[in-house]
Amino acid sequence: MREKFARFMSGRNGNDQLNLFILIADIILLLLAGIFANSLGKVLYPLVILLLGYAYFRMLSRNLYKRSEENGKYLRLRYKLMAELRIHWERWVQRKDYKFFTCPSCKTTLRVPRGHGKIKIVCRKCGSSFTGKS
Repeated sequence: MREKFARFMSGRNGNDQLNLFILIADIILLLLAGIFANSLGKVLYPLVILLLGYAYFRMLSRNLYKRSEENGKYLRLRYKLMAELRIHWERWVQRKDYKFFTCPSCKTTLRVPRGHGKIKIVCRKCGSSFTGKS
């Protein structure tokens, strides 16, 4: 049985990160549709079916190039979002020790230690200077 399934899946896309995300989103939407069965459920159930169909379509597709391209776009978008979240988290952790400024000319974020009063800040990237209160 395992060999038959392996033969059937050979040359097909299978499961990737985008499919995993779609399936998790589908489960969450299914739970929400079950909780709000009367009002929101009527809209969510068809969406759940469509997402599940799309996940199976991607999984069983033989067009590996297109599915790989879709997965790559998803991974790049996810990486950008995670990088933004990481930057905000690091700023949040460092908020007591440092103050963050944005350079007016090149928009680079600069970090300055707190508690030094009004200081002159020089951008490392473009060399412009401005004053700010740390």
